[in-house]
Amino acid sequence: MLAFVLKKFAQLFVTTLGVVTLVFFTLRLIPGDAASAMAGDSLSGEALERLREQMGLTQPLMTQYATYLKSLLVLDFGQTITTGLSVYDLMKSALPITLLIALSTIVITVVAAIPLGTLAAFMAHKGRKGLDNLITGTAMVLDLMPSFWTGLVFLLFFSLTLRWFPASGDVDMSDPFSVLHRLALPVLVLAVTQIATMARITRTAVLEVLGEDYIRTARSLGWSELRVLFRHALKNAALPIVTVIGLSFGSLLNGTVIVEFIFNIPGIGSLLVNGINSRDYQMVQNLIIFYALIFVTINFATDIIYRKLDPRVTF
Repeated sequence: MLAFVLKKFAQLFVTTLGVVTLVFFTLRLIPGDAASAMAGDSLSGEALERLREQMGLTQPLMTQYATYLKSLLVLDFGQTITTGLSVYDLMKSALPITLLIALSTIVITVVAAIPLGTLAAFMAHKGRKGLDNLITGTAMVLDLMPSFWTGLVFLLFFSLTLRWFPASGDVDMSDPFSVLHRLALPVLVLAVTQIATMARITRTAVLEVLGEDYIRTARSLGWSELRVLFRHALKNAALPIVTVIGLSFGSLLNGTVIVEFIFNIPGIGSLLVNGINSRDYQMVQNLIIFYALIFVTINFATDIIYRKLDPRVTF
């Protein structure tokens, strides 16, 4: 197991370095340079040259790359061009909100989707197609709805019509009730699609397992259907479910960008949108790398869980 973890960690390191390198050089392929793209028509001549010097764009490209790698190692992300504030401090204050949204969504998704998918598989296995078709059909419809559309519909109905949840406002992390009330609707928007996807994957995985010989053996021993279903069938169908959970967390980071923008939540997604709108090159570069690293790390953790669930999994 240790050798497997070390090999995966080495792979994680190489992938991370590749992501950082790709983002760094891709942003420098902007026609002209990043300073010109950021400044637009508002700066020229000496002012534009000073901006280039401030961004370190007058140095050789490989020197810029080496300097950036050193700054990443010490978590020095520089300052935003538009406000002069520390990128690290802005990310540090916004990250808890984004993580809270993503983790809450994952918990709700797992708690709701896995029992629903397992129940649908059980009903299909027993030939009771009514409930199975209802769950599967509803999941397919919900899965087709994009997050931005769901967010707008929920915003109009629950916030502007029923006034159950606020449409915008500050997030006071010191007040749990205020946080719950403020983030409940964005979490619900993200959870709808995630529940639909995971329920369908769970149904398919469990339904395949229910036809195996060891399931029939377990039933012949007189064990209850619940014990057979959740202790044996669901456990052996865990690999594809774990895969979906890992991928869901990665996609949730993209989803938070949308819901944070729609519901005006001061998270990492809002920072990214504001950085793009203001052409804040420094902010955008670091946030893109942050999102990529989170996704890579989640995949790494998923691989480790794979090996724990099934020792037959190899590097």
